[in-house]
Amino acid sequence: MSPSIWQILIILVIVLLLFGPSKIPGLGKSLGEAIRGFKKGISEDPEIDVTDSAKREQIADNEKAGSGQKTKAKETNKS
Repeated sequence: MSPSIWQILIILVIVLLLFGPSKIPGLGKSLGEAIRGFKKGISEDPEIDVTDSAKREQIADNEKAGSGQKTKAKETNKS
């Protein structure tokens, strides 16, 4: 069941009373930007990670090794 014209007018009057005539254009603009951003997010293709699992493991191992070297360097500087 769709709202009648009177129900829509009552809602518009309440919105006008709550926000005032100066804020209505800003609300419309921000609502339009939000809808545009939502549509853009839906229409974009998600990025697909094509890196194979072996390469990901190697990268993770390199990162772990790098953080371990920093820790050892800090320990030797304390001595």
